[in-house]
Amino acid sequence: MLGSIRDSLARALRWLVHHRLALAGAVLLVAAAGGAAYLLASDDGDDEATDPAPTPEVIVREVAAPEGTEDLGFPAFATKNTTRVAGRDPIADAAAVALAVDPSTGGVPGPDAVSLVDAADWPAGIAAASLVAEPVGAPILLTDSGELGELTENALRALDPQGSAETAGRQAFAIGDAASPDDLDTREVRGLNPPELAAELTRLRERLAGEPEHLLLASSDDPAFAMPAAGWAARSGDPVLYVQRKGVPEPTIRALERHEGVPVYVLGPRSTISANTFEEIEELAPGAERIGAADPVANAIEFARFASGSFGWNINDPGHGFVIADASRPLDAAAAAPLSASGTWGPLLLTESPDSVPAALRGYLLDLKPGYEDDPTRALYNHLWLIGDTSALSVDFQAQVDEIAEVAPVTSGSGASSLTPPPGTPESQPDSDDNRSD
Repeated sequence: MLGSIRDSLARALRWLVHHRLALAGAVLLVAAAGGAAYLLASDDGDDEATDPAPTPEVIVREVAAPEGTEDLGFPAFATKNTTRVAGRDPIADAAAVALAVDPSTGGVPGPDAVSLVDAADWPAGIAAASLVAEPVGAPILLTDSGELGELTENALRALDPQGSAETAGRQAFAIGDAASPDDLDTREVRGLNPPELAAELTRLRERLAGEPEHLLLASSDDPAFAMPAAGWAARSGDPVLYVQRKGVPEPTIRALERHEGVPVYVLGPRSTISANTFEEIEELAPGAERIGAADPVANAIEFARFASGSFGWNINDPGHGFVIADASRPLDAAAAAPLSASGTWGPLLLTESPDSVPAALRGYLLDLKPGYEDDPTRALYNHLWLIGDTSALSVDFQAQVDEIAEVAPVTSGSGASSLTPPPGTPESQPDSDDNRSD
C-alpha cells in the first residue's frame, strides 16, 4: 500500500516537472506573460479528457523528460517579444484567440455574443470584424461545412455567451453560410454575395451601435489586400464594404447612399481597385481617400502608418502591439481580429514568406524598434502576435521578428537617436503611384 502511494506521488511529481500538454491536431496558445496556456483539443480515442465542459477539453499525456530545448515548446510558441497562436488552420486560430481575449474563467465573464463564420468564406470573416468592436464585443469563431466542429463547440462552451442589451439579447450571430448553434439565441445574417452580406452586416452594426464614424471599402477580389481591414474594423467598429476591381456593386452603392456624408476610405492600390472604380466611389462619396501599396505586405504597412483625423492606426513610433499573419490565409485576419481590439491593440501586418521577414516588413519594424538611453525598464516596448503554426510562420521567422522587436540602447552625441529609419522604409523613398489617390 505504502509503495503504491509512493509510486503515485512519484508519477505526479514527474508530470509536474516534465509534463507536456499535447493536442490531438488542434492548437496551443502560450501567453507571454505568466505562462498561462489554453488548449483546445479533439479526443482521438486514445486519451482521457481531464477537464469536462464548459471548459475546452485538455488532453494530457505523460512523456519522458525533454531532451532538448525544442521539447519545452520554445521558441516556437513564445519568445521574449512574440506570442504565437499555433493553429494548424484558421478554425483553431479563431478558437484560441477568442479564449485569449476572453479567458472566461476565474469569475471573469465571457463575451455577450460571438460571431460565427464559415471557414470557406473569408469576405464574411473580414466584414464580421466590425462586430468585434465595442459595444458588441463578439469574437469570431469559424464553422466548417455546415457543422460547428468540435473546436468551435468547445470554445463556445468555454465562452458561454449570455447576450445583453448591446447585442439585442442575442448570444450568437451566424453570418453567411455559418452553422447556427441549436442552444443559443442566434441572429442569422445572410447575403447572396460578399457585397450584399457586408451591407447587411453594416445595417446590423448600425442597429446595435449607431451610425458609423467611417466606412472602409476593401476588395472582394483580392483577399490579401483586404485582410488588414479586419483589424481596423475590430479596433474601431467601422464597417467593411466590398468593391470589385472594375466596379462598385449595387449593395455597396446603396450603403454609401444611405450613409451620405460619412467619410469613406478605400484600402488597396489601383491594381486591386481600379482608377475607374475609385472615380465611381468618389462620385458616391466625395472626398474618399485611398490607402494602398503595390503588394500585400507593403499595403498592410501603408495602412498601419495611415492617419486621417480619427481614422487610421497612425503607428509610426515604438511602443505598440502588432499582429502578423500569412497573406495566403485570409481567414486568419478574421480569427486574429480580437487581438487588434484588446490587449496591445495592434494592426495586422502580413508576410508572403513563412521563413524570412520580407524587406518591407523588416524595414517598418526596424523603424519602430524601441530604444533607451539609460534605463531599459523605462523604455517603450513592442509586442508581436504571430498567427498560425510553423507552416504559416516558421520558427526562423519568429526568431527574426523577435530580434527586431527587442529594445536596444540608443547612442547619441547630439540628441539624435541612432535608431534611424533604415533603407527601404517609406520615409527613405518617394511616394509611388500606388500610394497616391487617383
